[in-house]
Amino acid sequence: MVFESLVNPVKAGKKPWEMFFIGLIYSSLAIMLGLYIFAEHASLVAIFLTVLAATPFMYTAIKIEEKKDLVYEEEAVLIKEHGKALSFFMFLFMGFVVSFSIWYVFLPEDVTFNVFSVQIKEIERVQGIDITGNAVSLVGIFGSIFFNNLVVMIFALIFAFFYGTGAIFILTWNASVIGAAIGHFVHSTIGLNYFSSFSLGLLRYSIHGVPEMLAYFMAGLAGGIISVAISRHDFGSGKFRHILTDSLDLVFLAVFVLFFAALLEVFVTPLFF
Repeated sequence: MVFESLVNPVKAGKKPWEMFFIGLIYSSLAIMLGLYIFAEHASLVAIFLTVLAATPFMYTAIKIEEKKDLVYEEEAVLIKEHGKALSFFMFLFMGFVVSFSIWYVFLPEDVTFNVFSVQIKEIERVQGIDITGNAVSLVGIFGSIFFNNLVVMIFALIFAFFYGTGAIFILTWNASVIGAAIGHFVHSTIGLNYFSSFSLGLLRYSIHGVPEMLAYFMAGLAGGIISVAISRHDFGSGKFRHILTDSLDLVFLAVFVLFFAALLEVFVTPLFF
């Protein structure tokens, strides 16, 4: 595959920031192909094609991370090693977000609605929840946001467990929704220049969005590692138990990060926006 030859996890581990540009390329090509070939369904086709391009890389990365569990015994060392994979996953995700937001801003309005129709509906649904939540205490809003994000994290874990790299679908979907939200923010602050409004929009959703996505990637990596391990090791083996322990550590850490992200979304982001 051409996409596989562009980058590999070993190279990405040395220069994780390059994955940002890979994310830009993958999602931009997906949007262009979606518009050209499946114009009426471009909103979902763009997600599918982005996932299709990223899947080989994700699968190879997860296999490498699973092998690390067989090499390193100390959990602290393992978490540090997994951090390398999480860093290039996050850069890949940010490439998706920036790409989707740029396309949202600069496409003609009718084309934008076609490409982001499903995402726009999701944003309207979330905004509707926020409006009804204004009369509720901040603690209640925090609980609702944390629970909803926890559900998404569990789905990322389940998808990764059953499909290996299945979590990339949920994460790409989230990237497209955040990108559309940033694009909508840019349109609503059109009095500013594009650079200023885009920077503000990216900051607004990154304050809590980045730790949220990090938590989802942790859960997805944990599920993927277990999935690969099941196909390689007996359930009762010591190696499998070690891999399972490492994966559970990732999940618990993901829950903690998700809790922190919800705190930022409820108590910090509103202070600035």
